[in-house]
Amino acid sequence: MVIGFIGLGAMGRPMAANLAAAAPTRVWNRTVAVAHAHAEAHGTEAVEDLADLGVCDVIATCLPTTTEVAAVAETLAPLLSPGTTWIDHTSGDPAASRDLAARLAERGVDYLDAPISGGTDGAEAGTLTVMLGGEPAVVDRVSWYLDVVGRTIVLLGPIGAGHATKVVTNAMLATTLLAAAEGLVALERLGVSTSVALEVVNGSAGRSYVTERLFPERIVTREFPNTFAMPLLAKDVRLAGEVLAEADVEGPVLALVQQLTDAAADQLGPDADHSALVQLVERAAGVELT
Repeated sequence: MVIGFIGLGAMGRPMAANLAAAAPTRVWNRTVAVAHAHAEAHGTEAVEDLADLGVCDVIATCLPTTTEVAAVAETLAPLLSPGTTWIDHTSGDPAASRDLAARLAERGVDYLDAPISGGTDGAEAGTLTVMLGGEPAVVDRVSWYLDVVGRTIVLLGPIGAGHATKVVTNAMLATTLLAAAEGLVALERLGVSTSVALEVVNGSAGRSYVTERLFPERIVTREFPNTFAMPLLAKDVRLAGEVLAEADVEGPVLALVQQLTDAAADQLGPDADHSALVQLVERAAGVELT
């Protein structure tokens, strides 16, 4: 089995490195130097032309949006052999992914939407959560691959189910970030340090991944390392709104969160981490969480 891995960003870099220990792995990145650096560091094979991935048995994509995945597929799909499996780790558009899967199927290529969660630490450790949409038989065929990148691997339903679940999950993340920020900013103005307040929140019903991890590790420390960019969170919140619309579910809370995350992406810029969403709440109140 030969893997072709496309997209060596914060998550793709360690994932491809782990896969290279399991099977021959070719890597392609829009910035060619990144692929060559990866090959030197991790024993992968850097390719400069997507056509050089045409011999691969598995194609994996980990790109910012489905638009980039579709653009890659325009070039690469005609070169793939029937029986190839395309595993898309992009946090993508469920509807567009179904369209892409249909085009690939015409060439005998099977598609799985397989977005991931667990951060860069999970990508490095191979302990990601993988949210799958697709056919069980295809999942079984690439179980060896999935076991390398993830610990929790869940087949959620047909193609698109993985991407739908991922964007809804990220919309919940944005909602929790905003709600926690508003509450903790209020407490800070009343003289309660966020660091102290979190001891209570995380020992009670208010605890969440946001309060247990993001606030103490990124916000109170004022580090805000960019592992998941603010514009990508805003994109996922918008896609979650489309999921609700497709399901004919009203979403007044999500509509407000979408307005706020879109504003944050505009104000904070493309290099801001998603946790920097809290900074908008701080600025409005004239408070910095400590």
